[in-house]
Order: sequence, then structure tokens, then C-alpha cells
Amino acid sequence: MQKIAVVTGASSGIGEATARRLAAEGFHVVAAARRADRLAALVKDIGPAATAVECDVTSDESVAGLAAEVAGLGGPVTVLVNNAGGAVGLDPVASASVADWQAMYDVNVLGTLRMTKALLPALEASGAGTIVTVGSTAAFVVYEGGGGYAAAKHAQGALVGTLRLEIVGKPVRVIEIDPGMVRTEEFSLKRFGGDQAAADKIYEGVAEPLVADDIADLIVFAATRPQHVNIDRLVVRPIAQAAQHKVHREK
Repeated sequence: MQKIAVVTGASSGIGEATARRLAAEGFHVVAAARRADRLAALVKDIGPAATAVECDVTSDESVAGLAAEVAGLGGPVTVLVNNAGGAVGLDPVASASVADWQAMYDVNVLGTLRMTKALLPALEASGAGTIVTVGSTAAFVVYEGGGGYAAAKHAQGALVGTLRLEIVGKPVRVIEIDPGMVRTEEFSLKRFGGDQAAADKIYEGVAEPLVADDIADLIVFAATRPQHVNIDRLVVRPIAQAAQHKVHREK
């Protein structure tokens, strides 16, 4: 029976690219996100190796519904990719929006918690489960204006590390992929509330930022190693980015 891989945030960017890659590797992919229309287009393009499930990871009921639909597929659930996440705003701490911080915590941290809790029993029952969580270099480096996002990603990283300790001895790997500068169609645009000029400025002068497919490649690589191989944390940046504050920009 075909192995099942669940990918959250699959309607665009890294999630969409990962869904396509996992399907190409022979998994039946459950593509989960809030935007049903985009999921439908993705699944139509992938073909019978994919199932679309509308899901909001900030909702307990929605995640429970996803878990029920996954169980109904009948195959072993071997991969969960916790990809849903995002940043909102670049306000300093002194004038930060509590609502923005709460939204980032809910999707990045509690969304990862909800999905992990919901699917961990099935992953363990498969006998060879893998949880890949997409974090960020903001999980271990802070920067001005990024307090809310960095706080959420630090917390998400703490969740991942704690989980690995707590389930050691069980047949489930816990993997974290932490990208630096990745140019996707929506991440920075959402962060700046739809301001395309502000979003584009983040990548100004950077000849080759990472793209979604670069991260999908690493997710699938990590998830398809022999089961005894656990890649605890993989940090990846474009060659132009030496650190959060050190980026080479061509004039």
C-alpha cells in the first residue's frame, strides 16, 4: 500500500514544491492548506498521487478533520511536513502589535503542535515515521524588527527539540529544516501586508536567493534517508547570505 505524506501550507511556496517532490518520490501526498481552490489546482496537476484537504492549522476542529480524512485513506502515514507558518510585520518591540505576535505564534508554534499531536499516533503505528518541521534561521538569531517572528520560531524550535527527546526509542524521526533567505511568491508580501515594493526590497541586489524548490529538495532528501538516519537540524542559506545581517548585494 502506498505510503502517505502530509504537507501543510501546500497551497503555495515551499509547501507546494514539497508536495510535488514527495509525489514524484512515490508517496501519496495529502496537500493541506486553507485555500481550497489552489489545492484543487495542485492536486489536479499532480494527479492520483495527491489528495487535497482544506485545513487551517490554527483550528483544533480543522486539524481533527484532516486527521480523520488521512485515516480514511487507509495507507500508512509515514511523513508529516509541518510547513504552514509565516511572518507578519517588522515592527519593533516597543510598538509591536500583540495581534500580529499572537497570529505568528498560533500558526508557527501551535499549528505545529496541533498537527504533530494529531498525526503522531499514525506515524508511530507505521513503524517508520518522519516529522519534518520547516523553521527558520530566525529560530536561533534575532534581528531588529523581527522580534515576533524570531520569538515564534525560537519556540517552534524548542517544541521540535523537546519532541525528539520525548519520543526517543519510538520509530519516528524528528527533523528541522531552517532556511535563511528564500524568495517565494508570498512570504515577504504577506509580511508587508501586500506591499509589493517593500517585499521586493528584501531581495534587492541578491542575485540568487534560495527558492521554494531548494527547500523542498532538502525536505525530501531528509525524509528519504534510511530510517536510522536522523538529520536533527539542517541550516541552509543562499551563498550570498553569510548571516542574518550579512548579505552580499550586487550594485
